[in-house]
Amino acid sequence: MTSYSAQVITASNRASAGVYEDLSGNILAEGLRALGYTLSSVVIVPDDGARIALEISRALNASVDLIVTTGGTGVSPQDVTPEATAPFIEKLLPGFGEALRAYSRDRVPTSDLTRGLAGTHGTSLIINLPGSPGGVRDGLVIIERLATHILEQLRAVDHS
Repeated sequence: MTSYSAQVITASNRASAGVYEDLSGNILAEGLRALGYTLSSVVIVPDDGARIALEISRALNASVDLIVTTGGTGVSPQDVTPEATAPFIEKLLPGFGEALRAYSRDRVPTSDLTRGLAGTHGTSLIINLPGSPGGVRDGLVIIERLATHILEQLRAVDHS
């Protein structure tokens, strides 16, 4: 398997202020490393659209293969991660979010409310996951199922 790079971006007012530990970002980073992705540190920003967009832009400029955000996908006023992500998406992949909601729904009925986006930008895949540890763990299952195939398609790897 080709080694792919990844960047984790946590959107959380409280974690960015040091009020509590960024559990979801750490779980996500550990999970991606276990799946074979190469990544450096987790970037933690407040629930601020401009700050989230800046970090996505930095990851794209660094040609990161997989950019995964955690947090900010709910319906509260501070949840703006999908809005910050949308301008970067060239090809929307709604099936990723559908797969995540289907996988999670029996255990967490409110998972149907997550508004996270997934899509491509050039040869990068961008995914928004919920901010809960359980949502991240479920997201890692879907990443394992789909992300390598998507990244290979973005690089025109033959699947015949």
